[in-house]
Amino acid sequence: MTNDTRDNQDVRQGAHWTSTEIAQQPRLWREVTTSGHEPTRAFLAPVLARPGLRVVLTGAGTSAFAGQVLAPGLGRRLGARVDAVATTDLVANPRDHLAPDVPTLLVSFARSGDSPESLASTELADQCLSEVHHLILTCNPGGQLALRHREDARSHLLLMPAASDDRGFAMTSSFTCMTLAALVALDPAAGPDLGPRLAATAEQLLDPWGERAERVSRQGYQRVVYLGSGALKALARESALKVLELTAGAMVAIGDSPLAFRHGPKAVLDDRTLVVVYLSNDPYTRGYDLDLLAELRRTQGTEHVLAVTAEHGDLPDDGSTWTVPDAADLEDAALAIPAVLGAQLIALHASMTLGLQADNPFPSGDVNRVVQGVRIHPLAPAG
Repeated sequence: MTNDTRDNQDVRQGAHWTSTEIAQQPRLWREVTTSGHEPTRAFLAPVLARPGLRVVLTGAGTSAFAGQVLAPGLGRRLGARVDAVATTDLVANPRDHLAPDVPTLLVSFARSGDSPESLASTELADQCLSEVHHLILTCNPGGQLALRHREDARSHLLLMPAASDDRGFAMTSSFTCMTLAALVALDPAAGPDLGPRLAATAEQLLDPWGERAERVSRQGYQRVVYLGSGALKALARESALKVLELTAGAMVAIGDSPLAFRHGPKAVLDDRTLVVVYLSNDPYTRGYDLDLLAELRRTQGTEHVLAVTAEHGDLPDDGSTWTVPDAADLEDAALAIPAVLGAQLIALHASMTLGLQADNPFPSGDVNRVVQGVRIHPLAPAG
C-alpha cells in the first residue's frame, strides 16, 4: 500500500490525526533535543545539587507512565531519591506522597495542562512542602498549568514542539516527546545526540512495523497482554492503555512485569490473546524476560507471542520478533521511546479493523481527551 493510499484510507476511517501523530515522532524527537536547553540546565543545576533532594515525577494516565518509565534509571543516575507518583494519587492523598521537610523537585508531565489534577498537584505541593521547585513539561503553552507556572521563579516551563499537542484522542507524540525531553534534561548520561539517534532508528521501523501491526489486527484477538520489567513495565502499561483507548474497550488489555504475570494475571490468557514482551537491555533482567517469553511461546504458540527487543543475537529474526535496530546499548528508558511505536501502531490498526474512529473512539463523549468532571476539594491545614 502506498503512503498516499494509506493516508486516504486513514482520513476515510477517522484516523488521520492519530496516524499522522504516530508517523511524525522521529521529526519531533530531533526538534526536542536540538532546540536550546541552556535555560533548563541553568534552572536545574542548583536544584539537583541540593543535598537530600527528592525528585517526584507526576502526571495522569499516559503522562504518569512517562514518569514511571524514567524513574528507575534516573534514581541511579542522579544518586537521589526519585519517585513516580501519579497526579491522581497525589491529589487524592497528598500527605501520603509529599514529605514536608524534604527539598523536592516536582516534574509535571501534561499534554494539555488542563486536566484538573495537573494544576491541583502543583498547588498541593506548594501547600504541603517547605521547599519545592517545579519543572513543567507540557505540549500546550495556553494550558492552565503553563499559564500558572510561566512567571514563577521556582518553576521552569519546558514546552514541547507545537505538533506534539496531539489532536487525536490518544497520547502518542506527546508521550514520547515529554519522555525524551525529561530524559535529556535530567539524566546526565543522555546527551543532545539521543533524539537524532532514536529518530534514525524509528524511521527504519515505521513502515515495516505498520505492515505487521495491520496483519496482527486481522487475527481476531480479543485480549492483549503487554509485559516488561523495570522501565519497560511502565511501557507495558502505556501500551495496554493505547489498546483500551483506541478500541473503546472492545479489546481487553493489561500491562505487567514478566515475573509478576505468573502470580495470577496469567489467568487472562486464552486462545484469542496476543502477548507482547518487551525485552530489557540489562543482561540480568533480560534473563527473566527470556524465560517467560520461552514459556509463553511453548504454551500459546510462537505466532501469538511477540518479542520487542534490541538486537542481542539471542532470538531468531522472524515475524514474531520485532527488532529495534542500533539500540542494544541504550538504557531501557531510552529504548522505550522507539519501542512504543509498535504498540501505537497495533492499537491504531485494531481500532480501524473494528470500524472505529481512532481520532475519536468515544463519539458519545463518555470518555474525553481532556478529563472532565473532577472536582478538586480544598485540603485543610495539617493539624
